[in-house]
Amino acid sequence: MMSGTNNLKSAAEMMMCCACCGIAEGDDIKLKTCTACKSARYCSVKCQKDHRPKHKGACKKRAAELRDELLFKQPESSHFGDCPICCLPLSFEGKYSTMMACCSKMICDGCVYANQMRDVEGNLLQYKCPFCRHPPPKSQEESDMQIMKRAQANDPVAISLIALKRNDEGNYEGAVEYYTKAAELGDIASHYLLSTMYQGGLCGEKNKKMEVYHLEKAAIGGVPFARHNLGCIEEESGRMDRATKHFIIAAKLGYDHSMKAVKAGFNGGLVSKEELAAALRGHQAAVDATK
Repeated sequence: MMSGTNNLKSAAEMMMCCACCGIAEGDDIKLKTCTACKSARYCSVKCQKDHRPKHKGACKKRAAELRDELLFKQPESSHFGDCPICCLPLSFEGKYSTMMACCSKMICDGCVYANQMRDVEGNLLQYKCPFCRHPPPKSQEESDMQIMKRAQANDPVAISLIALKRNDEGNYEGAVEYYTKAAELGDIASHYLLSTMYQGGLCGEKNKKMEVYHLEKAAIGGVPFARHNLGCIEEESGRMDRATKHFIIAAKLGYDHSMKAVKAGFNGGLVSKEELAAALRGHQAAVDATK
């Protein structure tokens, strides 16, 4: 026990000194942490470059471990999150919910209906958005104008909707441009849609590296489809342990295809009885929460 404590103390002390020259941090010396592995600090760019040959192997290994910790963490909810009115989980498939063009908010159909009933009982001549109370658009043209206005204000959801329109029009270059901007602004679904475009070669040539990059970003953000696709890629590569982890996480988000993959893994001896039971409970809880 003392040995473990001493190791932790030693590691903490090492982080207080430059990994290259050994100089300690002080009022006039500020150490900067290696952004990749978070396990080494340097007093200057020169020290970091000089130490790179010795640090490269350990850095790459630790960075991969940190990435996996983030990648295989169970998301609290899907990428759609909760309805901003009733705070109940929204379906990751977009069912039972409505996107409001005026504020780009996804509202569950129950709250939309309750709002309409309230407006009827209040003798209002026009329904209003349950979230921002803005009157609904009277035409598709007005809806498009509202979305464009939101996009100009850097609303990532509105920008993603414009990308979807460009994609439907066959303007794939424009779609990629808007999806990329939406993803940079934090729209998780855009990462998944970019992965499908890289997979299909709609961004030029097919790019497996970029496909996986955007799938991982989407999976971390709670997109079950992306998580399942990552599982399939790992399965094709023979990394069944990683594939199984992806399928279990997606199953717990309520994705039926991943639940089937988990059951198949159990039949094949890749999934334990305890893991199957946990996946079934999580899957049912996620499905029930969005009914």
